[in-house]
Amino acid sequence: MMAIEELSGIAAEVSVCTKCTLHHSRKNAVPGEGPEQAEIMFIGEGPGFHENEQGRPFVGAAGQFLDQLLTQAGLKRSNVWITNIVKCRPPANRDPLPEEISACNLYLERQIKAIDPKIIISLGRLSMANYLPRAKIGSVHGQMHKVGGRFFIPMYHPAAALHQASIKPVILADFARLPELLKVARSELKNSGETDSSKHATGNQPNDLEDEPKQLNLF
Repeated sequence: MMAIEELSGIAAEVSVCTKCTLHHSRKNAVPGEGPEQAEIMFIGEGPGFHENEQGRPFVGAAGQFLDQLLTQAGLKRSNVWITNIVKCRPPANRDPLPEEISACNLYLERQIKAIDPKIIISLGRLSMANYLPRAKIGSVHGQMHKVGGRFFIPMYHPAAALHQASIKPVILADFARLPELLKVARSELKNSGETDSSKHATGNQPNDLEDEPKQLNLF
């Protein structure tokens, strides 16, 4: 199945999903958006009020800050895939519960397999936990790790800067370093023979969520 067909199918399934209680307060599911062969995937935690209204990820205040961060890092929103670990809004923007994350995880795994991003950037500690379950975001934010055949970079969630002013300079500094991290990741991918044209050659790439992460020293 073509990636775009799989992603469209996932979006359709998410829109009528009843696997957890979040569907009770759902106005619009938020499966994610971006090009089906995106090199970079951003994974947040859950949709908020504006996302629930529009059915699109990161369109509220946190999304506006994310757009600023992407521009700072030399990235275009239209060139990256953006999603969340849960596709429906938790009530009052609370953290997703473990059972809600678990219920939605298969959708996320299928999206990762379809898109096959070579670089995944998590936004927030709950999103990070899929890759670094024993880590504390305060210790590993902005650091790049190799997880199987992918590069993984945990970041603070942009919303953290809206609630805790002291976090904003940290987030800005992490995204300021992102171009260098991406340069290193792309260099390693090139040296290992991975290219954009070969990303979907088999259509059967592993998820790599279970592989042991390896931190990369850049300097």
